[in-house]
Amino acid sequence: MLVQFMVKNFLSFREETILDMTAINAYKEHKSNLIDNGTKEKFLRVSAIYGANASGKSNLYLAMRYFQRIIVESLNNVDENSTTAIKKYYEPFKFESSLNNSEFQIIEIINDSEYKYGFEYNESNIVAEWLYKKNLRTNRTIPIFERSYEMIEFGASVRKECDLYKDQIPAETLLLSFFNKLKMKTNIFAEVYKGIMDILVVPTDFCEDSRLLEAILPSVIRHEKENLINFLTAIDTGIKDITYDDTEKEIRFYTIHKGKDNNEYSLNLYFESEGTIKSIMLFIYARNAILHNKAIFVDELNIKLHPLLLKFIIDLFYDDKSSAQLIYTTHDTTLMDKKFFRRDQVWFVQKDQFGYSELVALSDFKVRSDASFEKDYLAGVYGGIPNFKEFELKEGE
Repeated sequence: MLVQFMVKNFLSFREETILDMTAINAYKEHKSNLIDNGTKEKFLRVSAIYGANASGKSNLYLAMRYFQRIIVESLNNVDENSTTAIKKYYEPFKFESSLNNSEFQIIEIINDSEYKYGFEYNESNIVAEWLYKKNLRTNRTIPIFERSYEMIEFGASVRKECDLYKDQIPAETLLLSFFNKLKMKTNIFAEVYKGIMDILVVPTDFCEDSRLLEAILPSVIRHEKENLINFLTAIDTGIKDITYDDTEKEIRFYTIHKGKDNNEYSLNLYFESEGTIKSIMLFIYARNAILHNKAIFVDELNIKLHPLLLKFIIDLFYDDKSSAQLIYTTHDTTLMDKKFFRRDQVWFVQKDQFGYSELVALSDFKVRSDASFEKDYLAGVYGGIPNFKEFELKEGE
């Protein structure tokens, strides 16, 4: 379960920026929107991030994606001439004369422990890296490792096993990536690595990637067809069945509709609406997240979806049998309403005149009990909206 994600000096997020999924205990509304894992703190099931075009909200999604890619590719630099992961994914704030280190940090709850993992880097080196483990029963925190440019210090729980490899770790390789690849007695590294990779990071145009559909949908049709059809029926697509043909070089998908004459007719899936195709893909991602208690981060979730369908998708995550979480960016303010969201579930990204993006929560503002979230947002009370100036189209001379 995702507790917190921090990014610093990445693209437009020059300063330390924190997305916090911890609920504010003082808020009593919408208790069903929270995950209760038996501790003093409760956590948000859904967070919505609003912002104008070019405000930088998609950079938050990219930050999570780059964070994961650096961890995955950190050990891939076997060729002396290959580009290292830290160089490939080093994208600091560019609107200043000197380029500083970038930083990522995540806090996650895995089983009965809370892990805090992060690293600071530039295009040449891992400058710092750290991993801490907190026992949620005793509230005691212990270091697993602390790394600086000059030294690596392992905590007592892993020191004996890890010290043997201390001198074998390249400056551009993450300790987490390195020890995850080794067969070790401790499972801490594998557990934290898996927890980070279990976050499903979904790009804006994922429904337009036919390769992704071809890779995933056949298995879903074979093993989860009934659930998929029930979902498509629930969202009123008119689809009665879905099949595929892989006898040719290219996989073909067909949806089945019932005509007025009660006969069944097939339609190439790609002739369905883009919203329907996106809904199928979202079903696949959402079902994976909900069944396996994962977090999912979707950029521009609202694109191609009717507002009521968007709410239907969001409501899937309010499942008290799961600790799945949904974080999404959007322009659509239709659901920015206290009937649906708590104040700590709504976030805004705004960019200033110098290109700095800032992430703020609705809970950071004094909000009247009778306030309309959407109306006040569009009026500019919370920021995160375009700042238009007068413009006139003139006929060319």
